[in-house]
Amino acid sequence: MEILNKVLYWISTGLMLPVVVILILLFLRALVALGTFYGAYITRLKTSKTLDAYLGNVARSGLSNQGIPTGKGDVMIYMGHLLKAIRSPVNREKTLADFEIAMSRQLATTKSMSKLGPVLGLMGTLIPMGPALVGLASGNIASMAENMQVAFSTTVVGLIVGAIGYLLTEVKQRWFAKDLSQLNYIADLITEENEQEKK
Repeated sequence: MEILNKVLYWISTGLMLPVVVILILLFLRALVALGTFYGAYITRLKTSKTLDAYLGNVARSGLSNQGIPTGKGDVMIYMGHLLKAIRSPVNREKTLADFEIAMSRQLATTKSMSKLGPVLGLMGTLIPMGPALVGLASGNIASMAENMQVAFSTTVVGLIVGAIGYLLTEVKQRWFAKDLSQLNYIADLITEENEQEKK
């Protein structure tokens, strides 16, 4: 039993360096994600006025009297694809499916940060506790203090990464739900106008 305990101890202490390195990389990735999020927010502010005006014109006078909207952002790109596929219901369905896949791919990073951050933070907390207790038992207070400092630091970093990932995921999900609703609206209008033409 003592051998098994030593093996487990070696494994857990050996994981400390990878956990700390991954946490640091995740923290840097979270900072990059914040910058990317800010850029996406500015782009949405610029295109929302154009898109709202376009959708208002479509609601008043129909799609046939409107051109293809221009602007940056995923929703504008996919709306252009929808409007180019006016005569093809299959291509419209494919465009909507491609949009959902692209958005879920964008959410994957922040979702993984929101889950991995706290998990790695907890691992970084528990792993140094063993050496800290050993230091306490042997009277080495300096070693115990150093290990406890690492333990608390990894907890804080892990929670920060998780919080950033969670907040970005929540906001982006609301954005993408709104974008998908607008794309479905345009696709339904195209279908409605095509059916009216047939009559």
